[in-house]
Amino acid sequence: MTSLTIVRIIEAPPPAVFAAFVEPDKIALWWGPDDGPVTYAEVDARPGGRFHVRFRMLDGSEHGCFGDFEVFEPPHRLAMSWSWEGEDSPPSRVQATFEPVGAGYTELTFVHALLRDDATRDSHERGWNGALDKLQHKARALS
Repeated sequence: MTSLTIVRIIEAPPPAVFAAFVEPDKIALWWGPDDGPVTYAEVDARPGGRFHVRFRMLDGSEHGCFGDFEVFEPPHRLAMSWSWEGEDSPPSRVQATFEPVGAGYTELTFVHALLRDDATRDSHERGWNGALDKLQHKARALS
């Protein structure tokens, strides 16, 4: 099993960046690796709650992911299982920490672990970097 780690500085305070991971209207602003839309987002934002998000890529393909919140400590830490719709493989794990830096900024440390191989890691790294680029660009809309 393998993992990836991405660290970003987001121009919004930790509560707003945390909310971007758990509030459907905010998920719709950034989830997915390109500028395609989020077509569905349902979140039961609590310890043990579930999430289900579906997005459409600009090439027309649709992808859905779902999982359970394993750690839910607003606005500091979040961890959740991660599975793709239509795949029959063990879930991976996403973890995010949100640390205040400077006035109104957040250092987001994002880890996607338990990925099955290097190719899967590389694919997820491209996807998450695209999504987190959008999160950085749309940070002002979070507050």
